[in-house]
Amino acid sequence: MWYYLRIFCTTKTIKMMQYFASIPTHMDYDGQRRAEKLSRIIISLFGVVGLIWGFIIQQFSQTVYILAAGFVLACIVTIPPWPMYRRKPLQWQKPRPENEHTREQSTKSKKRK
Repeated sequence: MWYYLRIFCTTKTIKMMQYFASIPTHMDYDGQRRAEKLSRIIISLFGVVGLIWGFIIQQFSQTVYILAAGFVLACIVTIPPWPMYRRKPLQWQKPRPENEHTREQSTKSKKRK
């Protein structure tokens, strides 16, 4: 793939594309749970603080601005797969080899249906 890109792109562009391709994009299940919990906490705190501040100064728009700032902060903190969300990767089991006896049973059960 990189060979064909050299025809159309400069070396700098290719290095930049390789850099972006090397960025990990996965998040484990525990990290997803943490990100979800953290985003809810951030948005709730900013919502409560915004509501109180908006009530004190009698400006609902300030409540909305503070809540929007909390949403942006929650997005920055939780959407990218930061290393804190990749601490417990899944260890997948290796596939079991399929032998002749297992294949015969699966074909017989398919014929019965």
